[in-house]
Amino acid sequence: MTAQIIDGKAFAATVRRQVADQVARLKSDHGITPGLAVVLVGEDPASQVYVRSKGKMTVEVGMNSYEHKLDADTSEADLLALIDRLNADPAVHGILVQLPLPGHLDEALVINAIDPAKDVDGFHISNVGLLATGQKAMVPCTPLGCLMMLRDHLGSLSGLDAVVVGRSNIVGKPMAQLLLRDSCTVTIAHSRTRDIQEVTRRADIVIAAVGRPEMITGDWIRPGATVIDVGINRIDAPEKGEGKTRLVGDCQFDSCAEVAGAITPVPGGVGPMTIACLLANTLTACCRANGLKEPEGLTA
Repeated sequence: MTAQIIDGKAFAATVRRQVADQVARLKSDHGITPGLAVVLVGEDPASQVYVRSKGKMTVEVGMNSYEHKLDADTSEADLLALIDRLNADPAVHGILVQLPLPGHLDEALVINAIDPAKDVDGFHISNVGLLATGQKAMVPCTPLGCLMMLRDHLGSLSGLDAVVVGRSNIVGKPMAQLLLRDSCTVTIAHSRTRDIQEVTRRADIVIAAVGRPEMITGDWIRPGATVIDVGINRIDAPEKGEGKTRLVGDCQFDSCAEVAGAITPVPGGVGPMTIACLLANTLTACCRANGLKEPEGLTA
């Protein structure tokens, strides 16, 4: 069996087009332009790349982009004061503080200072609780993107067995909550799970979000299962030359693709969906703030 490739790059482009269409309607019908504020503290190279990409795509879909770049030694008080100003700014509908933060800043304190209605990352404790209790919440972008791809590929998820490998607050736990809401039977597997291969082999859906390169191999996968690989790991690639690296997922792609019915590649799978869902969340936050109908097909 050769798995169908779930093209996250193409899917994300479709989501961005849907967001752009609805942003245009917001402007023409209501005179409203969604605004996304991104806060970057320090000069982490990867974070700088992410922020530039987010800003570019925000503008491309017709939204306003507000970037706040702060020095690495910015005090916690100054950062919290900026967040307070953004919370109070009616032109800002979404606030994202790029992680990781410098070590002297308390990430939990900073995240929970964001207005939950503007928390487009879905990390605020209020949104975590709302999601866990089945209420309307801002949903973390990566799990939302995974859910969108699963719904598109499989249709109804009701009654399917799903295994989430990984229990992080950013992906594993919210992913499990979303699958439960879609009536899957959900297991969260992790480093202490006994006979983990047997657990994953029972699943119709495997979400790999453990952060270990190529940990999951084809003999972990039930024939025909759908595999969503959230992992992004950089490993040495001597075949490309000395000092060269390549990106791989948490799944060993070739062996898993021989068994699975469908699989996301790395790169080009889940990654592009994360930024697309950030834009979707900003649109959703804007609609909620203005008492307007939420965008169809772009929420959980």
